[in-house]
Amino acid sequence: MLKSFLVSFPLLLLLSPAILAEPIDEPLLATDDYLNWQGQVNSASELSDVKPTDWAFEALRSIVERYGCLAGYPDSTYRGNRPLSRYEFAVGLNACLNRINELIASSANNFVDREDLETLQRLATDFAAELATLRGRVDNLNLRTATLEERQFSTTTKLNAQIITAISDTFGNSVGDDRDRSNLYFADRGRLNLETSFTGKDALRIRLEFGNFLDSSGSSRIQAATGTGMTRLNFDTNSDNDLTIPHIRYYFPVSDSLSFVVGPVGIGYTDITSTVTPASIADDGNGVPSLFGSYNPLFRRGGGGAAVNWKITENLNLTVGYLADSPNVASSGNGLFNGGYNALAHLVYSGDRGEVGIAYSHGYSPGGRVNLTGGTGSVLATSPFGDNITTSNNILGAQGYYRFSPNFQVHAWGGYIWANAESSGLSEISNGRGGNDSLFVSEGSNANIWYGAIGLSFPDVGGRGNLPGIVFGIPPYISSSDVRREGNNAYHLEAFYRWRLNDNISVTPGFWVIFNPENNSSNDTQYIGVVRTTFDF
Repeated sequence: MLKSFLVSFPLLLLLSPAILAEPIDEPLLATDDYLNWQGQVNSASELSDVKPTDWAFEALRSIVERYGCLAGYPDSTYRGNRPLSRYEFAVGLNACLNRINELIASSANNFVDREDLETLQRLATDFAAELATLRGRVDNLNLRTATLEERQFSTTTKLNAQIITAISDTFGNSVGDDRDRSNLYFADRGRLNLETSFTGKDALRIRLEFGNFLDSSGSSRIQAATGTGMTRLNFDTNSDNDLTIPHIRYYFPVSDSLSFVVGPVGIGYTDITSTVTPASIADDGNGVPSLFGSYNPLFRRGGGGAAVNWKITENLNLTVGYLADSPNVASSGNGLFNGGYNALAHLVYSGDRGEVGIAYSHGYSPGGRVNLTGGTGSVLATSPFGDNITTSNNILGAQGYYRFSPNFQVHAWGGYIWANAESSGLSEISNGRGGNDSLFVSEGSNANIWYGAIGLSFPDVGGRGNLPGIVFGIPPYISSSDVRREGNNAYHLEAFYRWRLNDNISVTPGFWVIFNPENNSSNDTQYIGVVRTTFDF
């Protein structure tokens, strides 16, 4: 019996899944497939990819029935057409030697003759090094697994973090002033995201955040120095490095085409849908450093609420969402439906080289919380009737990008805002020169605002992970109003270069110019420079 086994052994080695795998040019890791078999199979029919009509079926059945020396993979497949490495051959040999030892121990002394023993000894000697290496790797894997289980943060939660540091300064007299009030300053922002999955498909994110880009009053330091939000950085949030929990979000799919996002606080349009700007551009720490230049201001709305994403076809996706300013505060002017809110419908078409999206947003802002442009425009465009007048708005936006080659892409976006006064009264209205005028606003007054931008970027130019880019745009501008319109357009011109030092660190020098700040040609041109360093881990 043993001789017939040895005669069949070459066929066994050619067919066993324990020794069939892709050719391996580098040292094997302990996680390779050949260390993850499901073990001995009792019948060849248990293997889902082996059929009775296969040319090797009878040989496989014979090996199972006569020797009990055949194993499959965890997914009940055999993978019989894959090539062989010496390590995998050694694993198969070891399994069969163990089986032979069992046969010898249970048989009479005449079961094995000298020739058989010499053959077995030669095979064991030839592959001794490979067997020893594999045993060492399995032992190492067991040790590493035990260590990870003892020290792991959580079985369901991962920690992702991003730390941004920036040195920045502006040049040019402040809006409405004859002096340059800005100074070179250094600030930071940190985000620690706890990402939890309960099913492997859902995702719960709880964010801890700290930073010191804002002054004690909660205003952007750079905006306070220049007198205009058009100079703001994309990441200038938080003050005094106080630790907060500004963001809780839970994503879960209900089918291949339908998924939901819910969250009580800190959910923005960017958390429920795509900005349809290349991902490398839309990242706070690795893309365009200016606030206006990053992506369509339409998406700078947030609060708490829910959204649904419907994948209509492979290339067409619809997002519908509702976000309340203060959904968890049960007082006048707050709550899920009695306070400020924003609602979004966004349809995105994806092609091989780009995407295009059409978005509609409707919002309602109680007095004291009016911000129609996400802080990217002039003071007047942000609150065209003054901050104390309750204001509703409708926004139609379009955004898209096209990748001409792996190293060259173009993106653009624009929008139009219809704003309506929902209350009346005397209000402080910006005059575009750093001051306000007291004007009476009638309920039903309206204002129209528009904006747009185009950008060029060059992924991997100068090295893998690098990203040079240029952005030119017109920040939000009031084209008509029943209260006060603006006489000039501001222009935004920006250049930046993200230099990827390694997978965890990037450095981005950026520079942009604001012509006619606050949409007023009487104001001095503003020049803004920044060197941003981002740590991702």
